[in-house]
Amino acid sequence: MAEFSLQIVRGQQGSERAVEKHTVPFIEGMSLLDAIFWIREHKDPSIAVRYSCRSANACKECMAVVNEKPGYLCSLRAEENAEFSIEPLAARPWLKDLVTSIE
Repeated sequence: MAEFSLQIVRGQQGSERAVEKHTVPFIEGMSLLDAIFWIREHKDPSIAVRYSCRSANACKECMAVVNEKPGYLCSLRAEENAEFSIEPLAARPWLKDLVTSIE
């Protein structure tokens, strides 16, 4: 089975950040937000991520830094055998995992 991996920054405001690596089955057309949902369903339900529309790129809530570039997790597509580094936006106050303040 084809796979790819995500390195996700974890932690919360007032604590040190840690990076967790997760391997996810590759499914054609899968977004990085879909991959995080897969991890939450099958491995770790505690990963915090902000989203609303899930795949329409309409709400702009799932923005994160992916491989050192800002992007929307719902519109960035997974790639077979790829490795993605995902962290919260640096310009906003960090709350928990991939969630930053929107105020």
